[in-house]
Amino acid sequence: MPEEQMTPSAFLLGELRRARSAAGLSQEDLGKSINYSGSQVSAVETGQRPPTRDYLVAVDGALGTGGLFERVLSELVGLDQAPVWFRDWLIIEREATLIRWFEPSIVPGLLQTETYAHAVIAGSGMVDPAEIEQRVVTRMERQRVLSSLTPPTLIALIDEGVLRRVVGDPKVMVRQCEHLLECAEESRIQVHVVPASAGSYAGLAGPFILAKGRDFEAAHLDTPWQAQIVGRRDAVDSLIKRWEAIRGEALPWKHSIDLIKEVAESWKT
Repeated sequence: MPEEQMTPSAFLLGELRRARSAAGLSQEDLGKSINYSGSQVSAVETGQRPPTRDYLVAVDGALGTGGLFERVLSELVGLDQAPVWFRDWLIIEREATLIRWFEPSIVPGLLQTETYAHAVIAGSGMVDPAEIEQRVVTRMERQRVLSSLTPPTLIALIDEGVLRRVVGDPKVMVRQCEHLLECAEESRIQVHVVPASAGSYAGLAGPFILAKGRDFEAAHLDTPWQAQIVGRRDAVDSLIKRWEAIRGEALPWKHSIDLIKEVAESWKT
């Protein structure tokens, strides 16, 4: 792959392989020194498994690279401004081939406009004013995954209340609805709405994200304190079942688009 077309992740993985070889270590040797199996090291180096921050910290320690790979991860993948507890999820998200996202309260972050994101972050009243702009920048940067060389398929399910809850002001909502319609025109993005007529349904338990890659599957859960990443097979399977139950309540694509258009018009009056 020509260097100008190399993705940040590909560059990082290439450097990991080179550093291990330069140290005279096999994948099995490195795995033993950082408490991973050789197959896990291989999965990371071949891009089948995302290199988490904890993994890179361990590699830096084993190879004596002085925190190099942790810094490369932050700089190349753009994680340096994200909260530490959120960085591992951003890595997973950028290595995923399929992202399934359910939101009952707000527009999914990957589909938010800048003004909507600003209103959400500022409106919570829980973020220091000095941090609001940086968080908005980080959220917008995160969306670049959808325009990367190998973007994931994104399927977003949102409650109808998301469209009808004013965030910012009506102008912000009009633009946000229009943006959802624009995103839904992309072949890799699907947006479905769970109508208010669904009544009580499985999504009332809260938002979650499912990310699937070539050799991994994980989930992201929001809490009032911080995000939680779930990788246990039984927990992920349980969330997949919940996802399917919610999707069963959602409107088909065309009807969802028609509803978004209808709500957008209502915000203009």
